[in-house]
Amino acid sequence: MFDFNGKNILVVGGTSGINLGIARAFAKAGGRVAVASRSQDKVDAALTLLSGDNPKVTPLGASFDVRDNDAVLFGIAALHHQLGTIDVLISGAAGNFPAPAAGMSANGFKSVVDIDLLGSFQVLKACYPLLSRPGVILQISAPQAFVPMPMQAHVCAAKAGVDMLTRTLAMEWSHEGIRINSIVPGPIEGTEGFDRLAPGDALKARVAQSVPLGRNGSITDIANCALFLASEFASYINGVVLPVDGGWSLGGASMAMTELGQLISKSGKGSA
Repeated sequence: MFDFNGKNILVVGGTSGINLGIARAFAKAGGRVAVASRSQDKVDAALTLLSGDNPKVTPLGASFDVRDNDAVLFGIAALHHQLGTIDVLISGAAGNFPAPAAGMSANGFKSVVDIDLLGSFQVLKACYPLLSRPGVILQISAPQAFVPMPMQAHVCAAKAGVDMLTRTLAMEWSHEGIRINSIVPGPIEGTEGFDRLAPGDALKARVAQSVPLGRNGSITDIANCALFLASEFASYINGVVLPVDGGWSLGGASMAMTELGQLISKSGKGSA
């Protein structure tokens, strides 16, 4: 259904979980994909998978820390030199750990804000002159951006900033033909983030019960949304923060995360 032949896609944070699933979906749709993350080992493993997804083009990779602006500029410039103009940018670098605000260090709070919010800004700003016109940016956000959740003060603050960055840049850059939207995944099976917040099958089942559609999501659900938003079918969608969560954020998210937060707090595992 989606054809990205001849298109160059950069997925920052694209070596695991949702972001890797998105990278693989674009590769299978014919795109030339580049991925970046902090770990070179993870980059190498992702490139092996992407090579199998689209044998016609060679995927690219780079390792850098999104918190380091000089490293971001150098890494993206190196990828651009090999890849060419970026048609679709996926900004998905993120950090998370459950911890009560009163037990969280300033360093712990800052680390998540630096990865999620500062990192997003630095990636988008570095890619801005390298994007095609028209071009597409997709940010991978989280329901914590607008659903307050216990043990997640750092993520709530950071992701709220990410979504406002999406809206603001949609106003500033759209006149050049750059569309930017945020995807907000709900509870997604097979991801490190979901495993941290709902460890064990029993807790995951309780979260699924709080989703109006009655199930947790899959990485494919998010990847399909990314393909759509980057395609011509979505050419008039801009500045949108789109929950892809089976209706979870309508009310179930707050109740489920409050319960999980209480359980994690009782277990004594939340600290940083």
